[in-house]
Amino acid sequence: MIGWDTDQFPNDLLSMTQSMYHVIKAGGLGKGGCNFDAKVRRQSFTPEDLVHAHVGGVDLCARAFLTATALIEDGQYDALLAERYASWKTPEAEAMLDGKVSLEEIAAKAEKDAIQPKPLSGKQEQLENLLSRKVHSCPT
Repeated sequence: MIGWDTDQFPNDLLSMTQSMYHVIKAGGLGKGGCNFDAKVRRQSFTPEDLVHAHVGGVDLCARAFLTATALIEDGQYDALLAERYASWKTPEAEAMLDGKVSLEEIAAKAEKDAIQPKPLSGKQEQLENLLSRKVHSCPT
């Protein structure tokens, strides 16, 4: 519901905040922007409808950008994500991610070392609650 190929403008602050979080982390929009889809096949297609849609879409993108910025500045979300994915920062894991180790080599090591991974919490609900609180507390 962020507007891509759905023939509607962005209207979900939570999803757009998540998108803007990644845009900011990747260095911002640069010379890009947000794509708004406005076709006659939409149910709302009059000039007045399109003005409302553009104004609402731009407003939502701006609010999402501000909310994502507040989320990043707070640091809690990034700390939880860093903890969640810490095991992927080891040299062994980075070698796998970089394609320096084949699937066969990974499987052989897992069998040789009798690796029995234990499930770890991804703290999904904590992350979702933190994001939701930030979305609902960020000034408009």
